[in-house]
Amino acid sequence: MPDQTKPAAPSKGHGNISLALDFGPLLVFFLGYKFAGVIVGTGAFMVAIAVAVIVSKVKLGKVSPMLWLSAVLVLFFGSLTIYFHDQRFIQIKPTIIYSFFALILFAGLARGKPLLKYLLQAAYDGLSDEGWRKLSRNWAIFFVAMAVANELMRRSMSFDQWLSLKVWGVTIVSFLFAASNIPMLMRHGLNLGERTDSEDVGRIEPPQG
Repeated sequence: MPDQTKPAAPSKGHGNISLALDFGPLLVFFLGYKFAGVIVGTGAFMVAIAVAVIVSKVKLGKVSPMLWLSAVLVLFFGSLTIYFHDQRFIQIKPTIIYSFFALILFAGLARGKPLLKYLLQAAYDGLSDEGWRKLSRNWAIFFVAMAVANELMRRSMSFDQWLSLKVWGVTIVSFLFAASNIPMLMRHGLNLGERTDSEDVGRIEPPQG
């Protein structure tokens, strides 16, 4: 007799791991900088992001595109920061990440293909095509705003102020923005089903670092 068991929903444990992988390296950077300065903090950041990629592959069975891009850019700009002893390289990295994701999302929308649908479809059961278009549009606009904000922050603030606001302020704003999309998603067919307690529902991890 065929097995009628429903596929298991993503576990809360996996949600916690994903959260740690997204924001853990940035927290390591913050603490490393506070206790030992920019160069040591940057080195710790590079090690932490590499560990995050490995843990994601081993524990979750995959590495998200955002984590891959963050890791590549952290290693590249981190190396430049350490080699030239110039903190501006690591400050520019978020602008590049945000701009890249905004560009690919807008490009997908221009071609009639909301790219978030292909990345996140399993986590947004029942969402209509219109819902996917609006979600992709909203995040594209958000990423543009974040890129502009990062440039304004790094040009007008000390490194200490920039990093503190990035770790705490940007993280909070990102989660609030993700949560603000949930009512729209539900109006466009998002089926929460039995996953109302899942940390993955309605959540997109913005690229960090």
